[in-house]
Amino acid sequence: MKTAARLLLPVFLLLMSATAFAEPVSVQHLRVWRAPDHTRLVFDVSGPLEHRLFSLQDPPRIVVDMDNARLQGPLPEVETGGPLLAAVRSGAPEEGPLRIVLDLKAEARPRSFMLTPAGFYGHRLVIDLYDVKAAQDEAIASKDETKSSSSAERSAPAPPVARDRVVAIDAGHGGEDPGALGRRYRTREKDVTLSIARELARLVAQTPGMRPVLIRDGDYYVGLGQRFGKARRVRADVFVSIHADAVPSRQAYGSSVYALSEKGASNAMARLLADKENASDLIGGVSLNDKDDMLAQVLLDLSHNKTMQDSLSLGEDILSELQRVGSVHMRNVAQAGFAVLKSPDIPSVLVETAFISNPSEEKKLRTPAFQQQLAGSIFRGIKRHLARVPTPSPVPVQAANAIEPAREHVVRKGDTLASIARQYNIHMDALRFINDLRDVDLPVGMRLRIPSRQGDG
Repeated sequence: MKTAARLLLPVFLLLMSATAFAEPVSVQHLRVWRAPDHTRLVFDVSGPLEHRLFSLQDPPRIVVDMDNARLQGPLPEVETGGPLLAAVRSGAPEEGPLRIVLDLKAEARPRSFMLTPAGFYGHRLVIDLYDVKAAQDEAIASKDETKSSSSAERSAPAPPVARDRVVAIDAGHGGEDPGALGRRYRTREKDVTLSIARELARLVAQTPGMRPVLIRDGDYYVGLGQRFGKARRVRADVFVSIHADAVPSRQAYGSSVYALSEKGASNAMARLLADKENASDLIGGVSLNDKDDMLAQVLLDLSHNKTMQDSLSLGEDILSELQRVGSVHMRNVAQAGFAVLKSPDIPSVLVETAFISNPSEEKKLRTPAFQQQLAGSIFRGIKRHLARVPTPSPVPVQAANAIEPAREHVVRKGDTLASIARQYNIHMDALRFINDLRDVDLPVGMRLRIPSRQGDG
């Protein structure tokens, strides 16, 4: 035994020495993105690193310690006009971790994760800051609204509620993920899609009986699952995701429309584009810990097959209108496994407006006139589709409000995920999805949201 220990000691010392003198990770750059519900900081780093976060008060700040890391140069000046971030400071000790201090204007709840190389980027440390007071105010306002509605119900009979047709408009990519880049002018897909989406929203808003909801209305990234999740929360009637992609050939041109396929892509182009779009979360910066739960939502609605048929019908209406203003790349709606289209109960399509990799189409995509033509065609296709679909019956205020409050279950000793799912006659995956559960063990006293049978978004 002593002989073995003597033999292993040099190996142990060698490993300790290698760790002690490992090349420090270089912190190369910092970018800041502001979304409606959070502020995102992205540090470009030369390799994987261990890090820790903790909060301090008076004044509020977040401290980030990065092990075995050094700044490559001064951090860039960051935009601090938002509600949370006041300044970013750094310390460069000779020994110990690199310390970054995020001075805050208000209390924030941080979330951080590392991203491996993807797309244009190498390793990245992502820190999301969520406004604590804004979240609390929103929760209080929601409770007050529910109480006010309940009081109104008791005081007088309620008339039916008017039901606008809700159009969810998804501008592809955004923020950390620029999407495809044009070859001649380096036009960014995320800018083109947002311009077309805003024009489409303007047309919808001008139409009586229709209401637009922009999934992204600024330069920030929204995860693929969050996109259709938002569409479900607003009970959208249709979901349209707008893109302007690139392929290796400069000769590809024209518009295309895609719907979801659970069985496989209908052609090679559909497969190529689906693979590229589904990688957006890796580029845009989304923690992938909950992806299995997110995609399990597709299993929760038995009407999914009908939704897919409605999606094909919506796609055909949009494609026929696009043919009136320009060339189309494919004359039929193609199908592939686009993650962004996996809402189980909303007709959903992805529109490739043009190929940004084609120099002539890239030039047109930069012009407001062509963007307006594309938005107009998509709008007319949506209108044609909705005209064939029966308008949902007006619902009484009481019924509308009855759907909103989520049921709640307080975990008791002996409860399991399976037993709770059986108690409420719901799918276990639905319970995991809506509560963002990653662990099997449920602590006693934990409060779980129970989705309604209609589908809680």
